[in-house]
Amino acid sequence: MVIQVAKRLQTNDLNRRITLQVKEVKRDEANFPVPNEHEWKDVVTVWAFREPMRGREFLAAAADHAELTVRYKIWYREGITEDMRLYDKKDERTYEIKVVLDDVFDDRTETHIMAAVTSNA
Repeated sequence: MVIQVAKRLQTNDLNRRITLQVKEVKRDEANFPVPNEHEWKDVVTVWAFREPMRGREFLAAAADHAELTVRYKIWYREGITEDMRLYDKKDERTYEIKVVLDDVFDDRTETHIMAAVTSNA
């Protein structure tokens, strides 16, 4: 029987630069929120390790779509939520954050971010 232990993040694994962004509501001259208008504001840029989870392809409405789900591992960071998004500078893609796994090893060393990008093929 082989027991597989999760590999811990190493500094030399961090080969991608990612920026976490938060949605900011636009405001008019009187400082009132403008309905249905927002822009993305950079929160922080960090080094990360990207690990593809699996790809799903499906046919819907006579158009090919592909969803790519990946895991980004970063050094432990609080305050990352599912309403944020992630921009990977290496592949120049924006990912929707699906799940944030804080404190994976219960020692405040790593945060894992599950993210997905969808695009028309």
